[in-house]
Amino acid sequence: MKIAVIGAGAIGGYVGVKLALAGEDVTFIVRGANLEAIRKNGAKLIMHDGTEHVASNVKATNNYDEAGHQDIVVLAMKAHQLEAIADDLPKLIGPDTVIVTMQNGIPFWYFHNHGGKLAGTCVKSVDPTGNITAKIPADRVLGCVVYPASELIAPGVIKHIEGDRFPIGELDGSISERATRVSECFTNAGFKAPVLDNIRAEMWLKLWGNLTFNPISALSHSTLQDICQYPLSRELAAAMMTEAQTVANKLGIEFRVPLEKRIAGAEKVGKHKTSMLQDVEAGRDPEIDALVGSVAELGRLTDTPTPHIDTVFALVKLLAKTMGEESGLVKLQKVA
Repeated sequence: MKIAVIGAGAIGGYVGVKLALAGEDVTFIVRGANLEAIRKNGAKLIMHDGTEHVASNVKATNNYDEAGHQDIVVLAMKAHQLEAIADDLPKLIGPDTVIVTMQNGIPFWYFHNHGGKLAGTCVKSVDPTGNITAKIPADRVLGCVVYPASELIAPGVIKHIEGDRFPIGELDGSISERATRVSECFTNAGFKAPVLDNIRAEMWLKLWGNLTFNPISALSHSTLQDICQYPLSRELAAAMMTEAQTVANKLGIEFRVPLEKRIAGAEKVGKHKTSMLQDVEAGRDPEIDALVGSVAELGRLTDTPTPHIDTVFALVKLLAKTMGEESGLVKLQKVA
């Protein structure tokens, strides 16, 4: 199948290389050093066991017209980066194109085919202008939850750390022919990609930890184990998770894992730095609105108080603002 992967970072690179090695016609839509490296050397994947694979048969471009219509489009960037590609994405969409969204957090399409009084509601935290919803047709979307961990260690070079699960699902809960087709494609590439009848419940299960441990770690510069073993931060995590669970329950979501077991699972990961902490330490724009602000917004939509989530959201947004101002100041100083 013709598959466009937008973004060749940690997850997009991992997915794209594996699909290409399985014989799919993969085009990476990328910019800058990644584009140059993949064009010159192909895309390289170093697996967790040290084995190295190079997909030399992939294409790389920053021109959506050149890429043309695709069978599958994988959106592999972070949620706050979707706005930048929304206007160009329709150039990839043909009569039967399926769009697989791999963003963490509450997605822009959350209330599409949702049912109930909130059906069709736009989640402003992730789509403040409405342009993403307008340009990326939700009826083409398959939701996807990303469980693997990997990292981009050099332009065009991805290191896989662990995991291979990418469960997918239709927004209306059906087990469709196209979802089965995408699942088979991913499975053929070596992934576990079951078709779920409630992709939102799976998203909430992952988000339950992300909305909590990511911002706490970014604010405290602490690992998952540190947060879970220090009583005050463990209590804060539990309070935030309890608020989120109440919001999810009001939206018809039931968690299959008890709260304490979810925290214990995070603790077992050990001295791991969350992605948000890694972004802060690297001076990158952290992913906040889709992970934290969206849950606060859904709290307001469901008349659910979320005081702990609101407080942590305010603090981590302030951190991002301060980082941005300091980065701008550094750039000005370098120019001067």
